Amino acid sequence: MKDLRKFLVYFTLIPAIAIMFAFPATGISQQTTENHEQATDHAMDTTKMEGHEGEESHACHFHGDIEETEFDATNTAYHHIADANVYSIGSFNFPLPCILYSKGQGMDMFSSKKFDFEFYGHGDGHKAYNRYVLTESQVKHIVDPSFPLGEADLEGFTHDVTTVDGKTITNVYACFQGKHYLLEAQSTADGGLFGGGLTSFYDFSITKNVLSMILISLLLGWAFFGIAKAYRNRATLAPKGLQSLVEPIFLFIQDEVAKPFLGPKWEKFLPMLCALFFFILALNLFGQIPFLGGSNVTGNLAVTAVLALVAFVVVTINGNKHYWSHIVWMPGVPAIIKILILTPVEILGVFIKPFTLMLRLFANITAGHIVVLSFVGLIFVFGKMGQSVAGAAGGFLVAAPLTMFIMAIELLVAFIQAYVFTLLVASYIGAATEEHHAEKH
Repeated sequence: MKDLRKFLVYFTLIPAIAIMFAFPATGISQQTTENHEQATDHAMDTTKMEGHEGEESHACHFHGDIEETEFDATNTAYHHIADANVYSIGSFNFPLPCILYSKGQGMDMFSSKKFDFEFYGHGDGHKAYNRYVLTESQVKHIVDPSFPLGEADLEGFTHDVTTVDGKTITNVYACFQGKHYLLEAQSTADGGLFGGGLTSFYDFSITKNVLSMILISLLLGWAFFGIAKAYRNRATLAPKGLQSLVEPIFLFIQDEVAKPFLGPKWEKFLPMLCALFFFILALNLFGQIPFLGGSNVTGNLAVTAVLALVAFVVVTINGNKHYWSHIVWMPGVPAIIKILILTPVEILGVFIKPFTLMLRLFANITAGHIVVLSFVGLIFVFGKMGQSVAGAAGGFLVAAPLTMFIMAIELLVAFIQAYVFTLLVASYIGAATEEHHAEKH
C-alpha cells in the first residue's frame, strides 16, 4: 500500500511537470532588441514595397481557398504532427485557450475562436487579434507596430523564400488592406540550432499537446485512484476489472526491470518507474487513435526533454560516493589519462545519457507518425488532388495495406518505447546507486 501511494504521488508529479514545460514558450527568452528591430524594419519595408501600385506582390490566400496543383506530402505530414492552437478531430477544428505575452502589449488571454478560423480545413484564421494571427493552426505574431490592435479582417497569407548566410528561410506574411506584414516564426528552445529561433512574445497557450496530456492524466488518474480504492476495499480478494489488467504490468516492471537493475533498492524507485512507463505508454497509444486529435505528444522534444530531465535529477541526487568518484577521479588510473581523457568523457556521459533518452523517444514516435501520413498522402499524389479518380483508387489500394501495417508496427513500438525508456532509466539509477564491494584477495 505504501508503494501504491508513492506511485500515485509520482504519477501526479510527472504529468504535471511535463504539462508545465510543454507550453510553447517554455525555456524561451525574448528576442534581443537588435533582432526585434530588424524584424520590425523588415516588416515595415515589406509593407511599403507591397503597398505601392504596380509593384509585384505575392498572391494572398487562405489554405484551401485555392485549387492545389501539387500535393506536398512532406509539408502536410509536418503540419499534422506539429503542435497547434486548435484541437482537431478528423478535419474539424475546435478552439483552445490562447495565453500570450508580449513586452509591448502585455498579457492577452482569449479563445482561438477570436481568429475566426476554418472549422473544416487547415485552421487558417480569417481575423487578426492584437497583432496575433492563426496560420495553419498555429499562433504567430506581427511585430510591425503599424498593424492595428484589436480585431482586423485579413485577406489571406503569403510567403517568400530567402537565403541568409547560406540558410534558406521561408518568410510568412499576413495580408491586410493590400499590404503584407511579416510574421515571426514560432519560438524554439534550441535558439536557432534546428532552424527555429526566439521571438518577441511568450506563448503559454493550452495547445493540442497540452490538452492531450491533461486528458490522459485525468483518465489515468481516474483509473489508478479507482484501482487503489479497490485494493483497499478488496485486500484479500483476487483482482478483477482494471486491477487484473494493470497488476501483471506492475509485476513485470518489478520483476524484469526494477529488481535486476536496482537490486535491494528496487522498492524505493519502483513507483517512479511505473509512473514513467504508464504515462509514456498512454500518450503513445493515444497518439495512435485515428482522427482523434492526432496528437504527437511523445514526439515533442519539450515533453521528452522533461521526462529525461526527471531521470537526470533522480540519478544525480541518488548517485553515491562510489559513482561520483568513478566519474570525477577514477581510482587506479594515471592522472594524465584521467585529466585528458577519462574525466571529460565521464562528465560528458552524465549529460549524454538523458539527451539520448530524449532523442530516442522523440525520433521513434515522430518517425512513425510521418510514415503513416506519408502513406496516406499517396492517395492524393496518385489522384492528383481529385483530378484522377482511378489514380486515387490505385493510391488507396497501395496506401491502405501499408498504412495498416505501419500502424500495427506503431502499436508495438508504443509499448517497446515505453519499456525501453523505463529500462534505461532503471539501469542509470542502478549504476548510480550500486554499492562498491572491495575485491578480496
